[in-house]
Amino acid sequence: MHIFFYDKTFEGLLTAVFDAYSRRTFPDRLLRVGEPAPLFADTTYTVVTDTPRAERVRLGLMRKLPAEATTLILRAWLSEQPAVDELLFRYIRKALDAPESIATNFADPDVLEVRNLALKVSREAHKLKQFVRFSKTADGLYVAPIRPVYNALPLTVPHFTDRFSDQPWVIYDLCRRYGYHYDLHTTREVTLADDAALRSRLDPDLLATDEQRFQVLWRAYFRSLTIRERLNPRKQRQDMPVRFWPHLTEMQPEDL
Repeated sequence: MHIFFYDKTFEGLLTAVFDAYSRRTFPDRLLRVGEPAPLFADTTYTVVTDTPRAERVRLGLMRKLPAEATTLILRAWLSEQPAVDELLFRYIRKALDAPESIATNFADPDVLEVRNLALKVSREAHKLKQFVRFSKTADGLYVAPIRPVYNALPLTVPHFTDRFSDQPWVIYDLCRRYGYHYDLHTTREVTLADDAALRSRLDPDLLATDEQRFQVLWRAYFRSLTIRERLNPRKQRQDMPVRFWPHLTEMQPEDL
């Protein structure tokens, strides 16, 4: 059994592909640097992430696959599913070795699984665009906490940067403890040592005065449209997943 250790980044995965072809040794397992190797490992190798080598693999994939298929690879990576790196390693190797594109060969279980994972991440990104709700803090910053199932936030950043280009905002993934901040000029990734500071900013008593009034009005408007005789909780949960409710203004109690 051949083991490759790497840093569990996407660039590190592409570097591992490059090194495997250079060494003519392909891993049976991909582990994070520092993880214990299996008892009966024949060889181990530590990948050092290298941007030029990763870029050569990316360019090779662009020559072998249509643009939408290379996008699927990145989106499947963002699913963060167990062993997704080993799945993508197999997929990339098949793509590079095949005489023609494997993008639509859904009889191959790896090709099908990559497509299915990418679709799940894409759907989660679409839901984020629908259900992200900003709250204006007293200092004028618009803050939106989220808890997506998949790491879909990076896919939505261009949308929010374009859609809300006239206001400073932060969208923060509480599960993965990182987010993006837009300062009216650029959007950059941010991390917090402790998200308690973020939660404290969203205390109802610390929101901007006009934000507090707006939230009251929005909840009243939302409830005024409700036809109680036609309530369908199952359909509501299907269209508006419950995991988004804690951060949706319209799903909070009537009074702040």
